[in-house]
Amino acid sequence: MVFNTGAALLDAIVLAVVSREKEGTYGYKITQDVRTTIEVSESTLYPVLRRLQKDECLEVYDRQIDGRNRRYYKVTARGMAQLDLYRREWKSYSIKINELFKGGVAV
Repeated sequence: MVFNTGAALLDAIVLAVVSREKEGTYGYKITQDVRTTIEVSESTLYPVLRRLQKDECLEVYDRQIDGRNRRYYKVTARGMAQLDLYRREWKSYSIKINELFKGGVAV
C-alpha cells in the first residue's frame, strides 16, 4: 500500500478486529485478520496491542490451549467508545477524501 498507516488508524483497525469476537481473540489471529485488509507484521501489531491495553481499551487474559498459554485480547467499554469515535471520524474523513478524488470540493 502506498499510503502510510498511522498509529490512530492501526488502533482503529485492531479495535475493529478484536471487537468482532465477544470473548476476545488471540494475537496471531488478530494479525491474520488485520492482514486481510492491510499488510502489517506481527512486530508492528504487538506494540499496538500493548498500547491499547495500557490505554484501557483492551483487557488481556491467558487461556490454556493444548497445554500452552495463549494470550487473548478483549475490547473494554472504553475501547468500544474509542472505536465508535474512530468510526465517526473515518466516515467523515473518507467522504472528504473521496470527494477530492472525484474532483469535487471537500465539505
